[in-house]
Amino acid sequence: MALLRGINVGSHHKVPMPELRKLLENHGFRNVKTLLNSGNVVFKGAQTEDKALGQEISQLLEQHFGFPVPILMRKGEDIQRILARKPFEKVETHKDLRLYVTFLNYMPKENSPIPWISEDGSFQIIGSSETELYSTVDISKSKTTDAMKHLEKSYGKDITTRNWNTLEKIGNLLE
Repeated sequence: MALLRGINVGSHHKVPMPELRKLLENHGFRNVKTLLNSGNVVFKGAQTEDKALGQEISQLLEQHFGFPVPILMRKGEDIQRILARKPFEKVETHKDLRLYVTFLNYMPKENSPIPWISEDGSFQIIGSSETELYSTVDISKSKTTDAMKHLEKSYGKDITTRNWNTLEKIGNLLE
């Protein structure tokens, strides 16, 4: 599966999902499914190594849409593993708490300690794996964009974040 970064935000970098599906199908991908308008694409038909495939798809999208589209690739079993891990199981949720998974290509050696809590307590990185961060944002205290700025500053721009609810829906597409 491909996680596209930075598309359909405001009026910038528009990538219509029906057009994206058709483009990928025309290039040999099968069972192409998209979820939401934020660039979650599940497909079959690729035998290439993930990073190379991500670069290939990114180049295809840039040629077609006219702007760069960074992509992080994950196998379906990677998503299922994250869901089975239940990283937020012990988190006490409330209406203003958002749960996020940030995908990285690798965990930098120099980064913030984990767990990590922002000064105002609104943003917490509660755990990690080799290629994911698990975080919470209390939107009653701060904006989600503030958390994303911290993640980019600490982990670079070659990352993308998905809400836990979205990840569960992606998991359903994989079944």
